[in-house]
Amino acid sequence: MGKRLADFLRSDLGVLVLVAVARLTLHLATNGQYGFHRDELQTLDDARHLDWGFVAYPPVTPLIGRFELTLFGTSLTGFRVFSAMAVSVIMMLAGLIAKELGGSRHLQILAAVAAGISPVSLIQGAVFQYVSFDYLWGVTVTYLLVRLLKSDDQRWWVPIGGAIGLGMETRYTMGVLALGVAGAVLLTPARRFLRSGWLWAGVGVSLLVFLPNLVWQMQHHFISLEFLSHLHARDLRQGRYNGFFREQLWICVNLVTAPLALLGLWFYFARPQGRRYRLLGWLFVVSFLLFAFAGSRSYYAAPLYPMLIAAGSVLLGDLLARLRPTWSRLVYGVQWTAILAGGVAFVLLVMPVAPIGSAVWNITSKMHDQFREEIGWPDLARSVAGVYASLSSEERARTGILTGNYGEAGALTLYGPALGLPHAMSLTNSFWYRGYDPRLPQIVILTGFDLDEGSELFGSCAVAAKNTIPFGVENEESRDHPDILLCRDLRMPWPDYWARFRRFG
Repeated sequence: MGKRLADFLRSDLGVLVLVAVARLTLHLATNGQYGFHRDELQTLDDARHLDWGFVAYPPVTPLIGRFELTLFGTSLTGFRVFSAMAVSVIMMLAGLIAKELGGSRHLQILAAVAAGISPVSLIQGAVFQYVSFDYLWGVTVTYLLVRLLKSDDQRWWVPIGGAIGLGMETRYTMGVLALGVAGAVLLTPARRFLRSGWLWAGVGVSLLVFLPNLVWQMQHHFISLEFLSHLHARDLRQGRYNGFFREQLWICVNLVTAPLALLGLWFYFARPQGRRYRLLGWLFVVSFLLFAFAGSRSYYAAPLYPMLIAAGSVLLGDLLARLRPTWSRLVYGVQWTAILAGGVAFVLLVMPVAPIGSAVWNITSKMHDQFREEIGWPDLARSVAGVYASLSSEERARTGILTGNYGEAGALTLYGPALGLPHAMSLTNSFWYRGYDPRLPQIVILTGFDLDEGSELFGSCAVAAKNTIPFGVENEESRDHPDILLCRDLRMPWPDYWARFRRFG
């Protein structure tokens, strides 16, 4: 047993496994730094109410969250284990793609590490979101396509279809990648596969895997299309699509690995050894253009890059093999030095490693709000509990809690029971389906509403407390709706209110 393990760890796959384990260990050591992100709080609550679909996403991510709740409870580090595993496996897949394309072990490691230091990869290993798993399924599809094209074994279409189906059950952007595969097949000699029963079996498998969510959508009047339309309009209004092209270079890849991605395109389109795999080049082009024309956030295209980085690593090796050994070692040294520097820089900037208030924290707080949205949720629950405790026992029996967004609802659902709070209501996303408090409370503690909104909805409303965020951190809660309101006498019946004021977010 020991010899077999030693032999495995000395193999190409074994070395890539060790690289992935090192990456996973880094996340396990750092993922407990701050607190739950607002998106995680929504998913955590959805994980307690499993279904074949949710307003904001298909069922796979909450299902994985349920596994983590079962295994680790509400441990912050535990809740992020599978997302950290997902990005670690992606590193392995990038290395394996390089291996299939003819890369040596050194080039496989280069591809794995280069793919693993992209900001989107580092971020998605440090938070539990559907993006992590969408990323994994997308890269899995590209790896399986490489196996198909190298072997010409048409049976690979079945697992390709399964991976696409899993992707659709995780995030609907997988549909763009599926269209990219279809377009790439039509634009390359892979058209021959259209006569294969295995390709159509793969299509059938993907539809079968996706079918439960499709049925759920039909039963719920395709509510996710309404949700996605709302988010698209919001993101367009806020200019979130404006950086799609430039952010490819420092979100989907690290600045120091962007040249490898460009070499990868050259490999697929212009190099003789890439001719067999040209489908992958067209997959990138077609999918990228679809994302660009549809109006997408930059990171939607992230699953397309590991296959480019892998091919670019192989091509770099081929080019350097033609140089004198001294020059070859110099270029490799420069590349690895850049990767090390770029990796360390982005680890500090996008992973939860900096203490709050430190110089690095101050820099990251200006660059993005990822960490700021992980601060203050237990404090919100304690502030609401203080208002609730100030009421008489008779009043508390008639008091409910209404939140303005899914972060507040998830936080109060998580921390509220230990503080003696009643179940929090929310009109946002799938919380709306869970309904309003059956006691029909006429005294309501509001979070996420301003006083004018509260006064329009209730006969009387007053500020009862402030939601103060520790360490002076400014985020959506402290900036946009810091007031905790105590309101009485809803101006309409609860069923009417619930039907009229549904929210998406």
